[in-house]
Amino acid sequence: MHKPWFALYAGIRPTLVLAGRGQPTQWGLGTWQVPADETVTLGVFLFNRLWRFGQAEHTLAPDDLALEYRAPALPFLPGRIRPAPHSRAPHA
Repeated sequence: MHKPWFALYAGIRPTLVLAGRGQPTQWGLGTWQVPADETVTLGVFLFNRLWRFGQAEHTLAPDDLALEYRAPALPFLPGRIRPAPHSRAPHA
């Protein structure tokens, strides 16, 4: 979870949504367990008590090891989720 160094919002933390359940998170690295043999859809959003912003969604494939969420600098833009560099499992 990466927050831009310059953002027009302060004190806001991301919320991770797994299997339809929101979990408040913190900026930085985090670890969550998901089934290893299933495709899982996860989402992230930011909430400032008035509206949600920075929403992003990604379908996590069984061979993805890590994802990276990038929050927007402005509170009305979407966020971005993508596989982290070097996060694919080696294929045999």
